[in-house]
Amino acid sequence: MKQSYVIGVDYGTDSVRSVLVDASNGQEVSSSVFFYPRWRAGRFCNASINQFRQHPLDYIEGLEATIKDCLRKAGDGQTITQHIKAISVDTTGSTPVAVDKSGTPLALLPGFEENPNAMFVLWKDHTATKEAAEINAHAKNFPTNYLRFVGGIYSSEWFWAKLLHVLRADEQVREACYSWVEQCDWIPFLITGGTDVHQVKRGVCSAGHKALWAKEFGGLPPNDFFSSLDPLLNCFSSRLFTDTYCADQPAGMISEQWAEKLRLPTDVVVGVGAFDAHMGAVGGQIEPYYLSKVMGTSTCDMLVAPLDEVQGTLVQGICGQVPGSIIPGMLGLEAGQSAFGDVYAWFRNLLSWPLDRLYDDEERKQDIIDKLIDALSAEAEKLPLNENDELAVDWLNGRRTPDANQLLKAAIINLNLASEAPRIFKALVEATCFGARAIVERFDEQGVPVKGLIGLGGVAKKSAYIMHVMADVMNMPIRIHRSEHTCAMGASMFAATAAGIYENVQQAMNAMGQGFDAEYHPRKVNVEYYHKRYQQYKKLGTFLEQQYPN
Repeated sequence: MKQSYVIGVDYGTDSVRSVLVDASNGQEVSSSVFFYPRWRAGRFCNASINQFRQHPLDYIEGLEATIKDCLRKAGDGQTITQHIKAISVDTTGSTPVAVDKSGTPLALLPGFEENPNAMFVLWKDHTATKEAAEINAHAKNFPTNYLRFVGGIYSSEWFWAKLLHVLRADEQVREACYSWVEQCDWIPFLITGGTDVHQVKRGVCSAGHKALWAKEFGGLPPNDFFSSLDPLLNCFSSRLFTDTYCADQPAGMISEQWAEKLRLPTDVVVGVGAFDAHMGAVGGQIEPYYLSKVMGTSTCDMLVAPLDEVQGTLVQGICGQVPGSIIPGMLGLEAGQSAFGDVYAWFRNLLSWPLDRLYDDEERKQDIIDKLIDALSAEAEKLPLNENDELAVDWLNGRRTPDANQLLKAAIINLNLASEAPRIFKALVEATCFGARAIVERFDEQGVPVKGLIGLGGVAKKSAYIMHVMADVMNMPIRIHRSEHTCAMGASMFAATAAGIYENVQQAMNAMGQGFDAEYHPRKVNVEYYHKRYQQYKKLGTFLEQQYPN
């Protein structure tokens, strides 16, 4: 193989990470992280109403900063740079934005710079729960079940609910908006120099899992489905898309402007974008029927299966099943939890509130806060297991799957005067693992067997305690992928495929994959205990759902 390098760009919730990778073997040459400054300052967000928005300038500045930094760290003058063949991008999702006819996000236009409704509506934004409920009720009026490929329930985290909410909420945005674009589709459009929104190459990943696109429908549902939901949506789908593309395809070539800005050759291929967890599953070397769990602020649980083996199978209550959304030629199925790492972060922030407000030594304060989770994990692991221990339900950000309901709330019971912080943390860890088990049970019950687990992401790499509990609760081993940056590495594999370095994604995955460096096995002494506790978790969850549905 000729000397070839590729760049994978991973847009997460808090930051963007780029990796420069040797396409021949997957070795990371350099990496760089950029934390979104506006997001970090809490701008344009209001957690009390579940509003989480991000400014496109955070994305643009991060792209330029991380790629330039990767090239600087790589050194060797132009030796490596001249052999860079492709860039591919993954992002959070569904994270769409209102754009004008040129495909420019409204927040980049005069008069909209400070308007949250003109910005990207982050995946965790739940301001559209009312619209999601309306879509679910409305879909029952049609002989064709337009929700059947998204698990039968439309979520407030997804494209159409967010679009409708913003159009209703903001007249100024409504009048200026021509179309809507997912972040994973907009970034490739940006760096290929796109100037016409109708030329955006939309990925089948975002379109199928979040926007109701399906080959069986001939594309999106018909206009009547949307116009009868709300006249604001009349003919809106005509401004969107019909065709979609797998992420192994090129979106185009880098524009001269961006090649100059990033100091890259002008023949760099830009791949079609996809969601972070989907590319992360490839970076983590997903296998058929193995649930690939990308564990960060939330979880996205990915599974692939040969199309001929699952033909006609529909799994209810998940985040969709779309041919080619993960690996072209296979069915990609997605599930996940709306809060995972966010549950632990919430508890850390709760405990550190007095320290954060009252302690003046900033460096020492941050050091203590950073160590809280490790300290809690160490103490929680020492605690004996008892069926009357504190018990939690993990719906701090609603429930993504199974059966999306973002209005649900979390709970902790069995509290007493001995309920110290490690005991509550233990209950929260168990709850997140119980939530993960509910997803596996849904796949198994509906004809898609889960044969094993693959752990990816920050929580999987950093917390042996949580992974031990996960293996015990699931009663199956979980392998942890070696790569620190599986999503960005997956993007680099797709970049190598889009550039023609490899014939298909499987070849790229086999050649560039870094393997696994840890494996956690269920401890028999704990399995029976966690099985009983899981039944308690389900009982408590049912009670919460019945007593406090909203």
